Amino acid sequence: MKAGKGWALVALIAIAGVTLTLGLQHLTVDYAARQAQAQQRLALLDLLPGASYDNSPLDQPLAIRTQPLANSQLHAGYLATLSGQPIAVLLRVQASGYVGPIELLIAIDRSGKLLGVKTLEQSETPSLGGRIAEPGNPWIAALKGRSGEFDHMAGATITSRAVINAVQDALRYFDEHHSSLLEPAPHE
Repeated sequence: MKAGKGWALVALIAIAGVTLTLGLQHLTVDYAARQAQAQQRLALLDLLPGASYDNSPLDQPLAIRTQPLANSQLHAGYLATLSGQPIAVLLRVQASGYVGPIELLIAIDRSGKLLGVKTLEQSETPSLGGRIAEPGNPWIAALKGRSGEFDHMAGATITSRAVINAVQDALRYFDEHHSSLLEPAPHE
């Protein structure tokens, strides 16, 4: 009889241990996923100076339909605000590179100046066009602060031309839709 109680106690402890382990694993997986998502969101927003906005731009998508532009495809847009006032727009565009699509996030301040360009996805040749995705790429960084004068920056590769054309498309789209992009969202 004592042996039966002992085995029941061992089984109960084992079940409690497994339940506790699975519960903790579930909680930490959710936490890790949320942390990874937060890091990814911060990486997307590093185009904007940190103190320049106080909202969560990626949580405030603009009412933009996917649409073709002259040399690229516009997929989405986001508004960055400071104290409720629009300060920048982030446009997500896709261009055709040498190997395949190049997805970019382009930040434009309210006056139409380019704050930065970030390569989100690409499949270009690693030793050539693929370098556009490298953090701190000097060629991509040199685009910052411009508002359309790209003639002397024209690249010699299909990839660089695709990026420049996509940036020009985004700047042109911003100029054409400036007022509607920077309107504060109506309160619901």
